[in-house]
Amino acid sequence: RVVKQDPEAIYHLGGKYLDGDLGLSKDIQRAVELFTEAAELGSVEAVYNLGFAHSRGYGVQKDEAKAIHFYEIAAMQGHVVSRYNLGCAEGRKGNYDRAVRHHLISAKMGCHYSIDAIKKAFMDGLATKAQYAEALKGFQGAVEETKSHDRSVWLSNYCEARPTT
Repeated sequence: RVVKQDPEAIYHLGGKYLDGDLGLSKDIQRAVELFTEAAELGSVEAVYNLGFAHSRGYGVQKDEAKAIHFYEIAAMQGHVVSRYNLGCAEGRKGNYDRAVRHHLISAKMGCHYSIDAIKKAFMDGLATKAQYAEALKGFQGAVEETKSHDRSVWLSNYCEARPTT
């Protein structure tokens, strides 16, 4: 599938280079090259991983502006962790209203880290009680819509395997 330019296959191959799986030597720069190719072909996960690489300096020069750029692209395509990361980035810049808005969106998509972020913002006086209640209600709705054991296991492993900003 890689030869046929399947973006998800290319993304997964990048992940194998990133982790050194399937007998491949760990090669973070090669992983980033493959993520770039997959992103250009339409893989949202690859776009997220490019943001993550730039935020940490994995295989590329650390560049927060590029990280945010990739997170914005992925978030616009519905990538939950990218939306959460945008909220964190806005919070670090002191843009608390924007941070809360990003976290509200990702909470309504089922991101439990966003609930924690909004709770902290509420306790620090940076979010309203209504925003916190909206986040909780939206999060609960998302969880109910997508409730399954497999999804819970995947989401907890995904968020912990790829630490967020």
